[in-house]
Amino acid sequence: MTNTSSSSTKSPAVIADMAMSVDGFIATPDDQIDALTGWYFAGDTEVAPGLPFRTSGATAELLRDVMGRLGAIVGGRRYFDLANGWGGAHPTGAPVFIVTHSVPEGWENAAPSITFVTEGGIARAVELAKAAAGDKDVAIATPSTVRQCIDAGLLDEININIAPVLLGSGQRFFPGDDLETLGLSDPDVVVGTGVTHLRYRLKDRA
Repeated sequence: MTNTSSSSTKSPAVIADMAMSVDGFIATPDDQIDALTGWYFAGDTEVAPGLPFRTSGATAELLRDVMGRLGAIVGGRRYFDLANGWGGAHPTGAPVFIVTHSVPEGWENAAPSITFVTEGGIARAVELAKAAAGDKDVAIATPSTVRQCIDAGLLDEININIAPVLLGSGQRFFPGDDLETLGLSDPDVVVGTGVTHLRYRLKDRA
């Protein structure tokens, strides 16, 4: 099965896109994701020049579309800290907006492509990211910021890349036990090697 939506007519969206185990985890308790990302190297199709990923043809086509539409990223402070600030620039080249209570020491003017949003929370971060992204999508990068976007009514799409593994425990895509019931569209489905890609739209934002 393949994604039947037309990327050429797709409106810019705020999207949560993560690899996930069949039992709903996006990382182990100690932040490891290797068991969920083997599909990036499970095929013979180059995703893009300069990138190490070689996937199935269907996955490569999907990833090219996702990367081509990426305009900005929103994440939390832990996301920034675990990556050590990506050396000052995110590997995708997209501008990043980090929701945090304070600017990390030494980063006040160190990274022009990274903006620390210390006031206004997730709503302000998404607003700034949309302005930077223009006619492209905004990616929400971490479970905590995904949950905040859902609670604030800011999320448009959920893209889940399901790896054929049960982790048993770890960090959930949708943290918390009080998530409201939300209707989703039927998914667009792309079946790759070692992964199944599902794209859902929130019904009230379809």
